[in-house]
Amino acid sequence: MTMDQNAIPFLIVICMGIGVMLISRALDILWAQVVPVRSVYSLIRAPGVIIHELSHVFGCLIMGAKIKHVVLFSKEGGSVTYTRPKIPYLGDVVISTAPLFCIPLVLAGCTWVFSRYLGCVFPALPQYVDSTDALFLLGTGVAAMFTRNLIVVFNPWFLLYLYITLTLVLSVAPSAQDITNAAIGICIITLAGMVILWSAIPLAVSVLAEIIRFISIGFVLGLFFGIITLFISIPLFIIYIHKNF
Repeated sequence: MTMDQNAIPFLIVICMGIGVMLISRALDILWAQVVPVRSVYSLIRAPGVIIHELSHVFGCLIMGAKIKHVVLFSKEGGSVTYTRPKIPYLGDVVISTAPLFCIPLVLAGCTWVFSRYLGCVFPALPQYVDSTDALFLLGTGVAAMFTRNLIVVFNPWFLLYLYITLTLVLSVAPSAQDITNAAIGICIITLAGMVILWSAIPLAVSVLAEIIRFISIGFVLGLFFGIITLFISIPLFIIYIHKNF
C-alpha cells in the first residue's frame, strides 16, 4: 500500500473529528439563540454538561493528572481543574478531547438499552464512513429510524432517547480552553502520524493504522448521533430562518 493510500484513513479521521465538533458547536449556538429563556436552555444542556465534565475527569484519571477542583454544572457551565498529566502533551490531548470519545460511547450504550429493553428500533451502528455514499446511507438510516419509532409504531420512550441524544451531542465539542490546552499535543501527534506514513516502515504504519481504526470508532459514532440531532433540530432551523430572514 502506498503512502497516499495509507494517508486516506488518517485524513478521513481528522475530517470526521472536525465534522463532529462543528456539528456540536453549530447546534449549541442554534439552540442557545432559538430557546428564548436562558435558564431553560441550561436545563436542556445540564445532563450533557455533566457527562462532558465527567469525561474530563476520566481523562485525568487515566493520564495521571491530579484533579484539583470539579464543577459538574453551574450557570456558566462546568469545569475541571487539574495538574499537568504524567504524560506531557499526549495527556493534554486525551484529557481535553475525552468528551469526543466518551459521549458517543455513552450514547451507544443508551442506544443498546433503548433497543433491548424499551422497544426502540435503530439502524445498525456504523463502524466506518469512508465515502459520500456511506454518509448518505447513514442519513437515510437515521430518517428511517424516526419514521419507524414515531409514525409506523409510536414509541414514547423514543422521545426520551431523542432528548438524551440532544443534550449529549450539544456537549460533545471541546471548549475553546480545551482546544488551547491540547493544541500543542494535537500538532505533535498529527506531525508524528505524517512522519510515520512518510517513513513507510511496515510495523509503524500497522500500529498507526490500528490507532486510527480505534479513534475512528468514536468519531463515526459521534457523526451518527450528530446527524440524529440535526434531524431533531430541523424545527429550530426553520424558526431561526423565519426570525432572521
